[in-house]
Amino acid sequence: MEKEKTEHQNNSLKDEISEDEENPIDASVLKQKEEKKTPEEKIVELEEKIIRQYAEMENQRRRYEKEKEDAFEYGGFAFAKETLNLIDNLERSKTTIQNDKNLKNSEGFKKIIDHLDIIYNDMISILKKNNIYAIEAVGKKLDPNFHQAMIEIEDENKENGTILQEIQKGFIMKDRLLRPSLVGVAKKISKKEQNSAENTENKEEKN
Repeated sequence: MEKEKTEHQNNSLKDEISEDEENPIDASVLKQKEEKKTPEEKIVELEEKIIRQYAEMENQRRRYEKEKEDAFEYGGFAFAKETLNLIDNLERSKTTIQNDKNLKNSEGFKKIIDHLDIIYNDMISILKKNNIYAIEAVGKKLDPNFHQAMIEIEDENKENGTILQEIQKGFIMKDRLLRPSLVGVAKKISKKEQNSAENTENKEEKN
């Protein structure tokens, strides 16, 4: 008898669930279901809601703190990145002047170079005071986190991936990359490639 009663209750519950899936539950049905809950069930449900709301509030607080910290720590990130263009222009100007034969032979050549060096060093010093540092490159092993290889330079005396040339200086701001160093890396010549190159040269000389 008890078993039949249990099966009847289960079937009624299944029918109720089936009806709920087919027909949207309105406010009156929800109210009736709430009234059927025991005080213990209501307490458990309220506790779960409070825990979820508290967790959501805590996550929002942490996000806000992180955003505030980032704004304080890296607020000048975009400005710092733009400032690097000035350093690039100074380096390009110095190279252009040094390669100009007419200027190189003039009396004011050394003074111009000295003044450019002073301005460049002052800018680097200002950047350092604001936790912006140049990335070490030449002689280091290529690190994709800080360096970007632009060209390969054949060198049988250097290991593959060793940085031989710095095309553009890279910088970091605290622990965040402002821009990578653009570099040229060593490509070790294999004996097979070297012999092939030598044979080609010998053939050209004979011809």
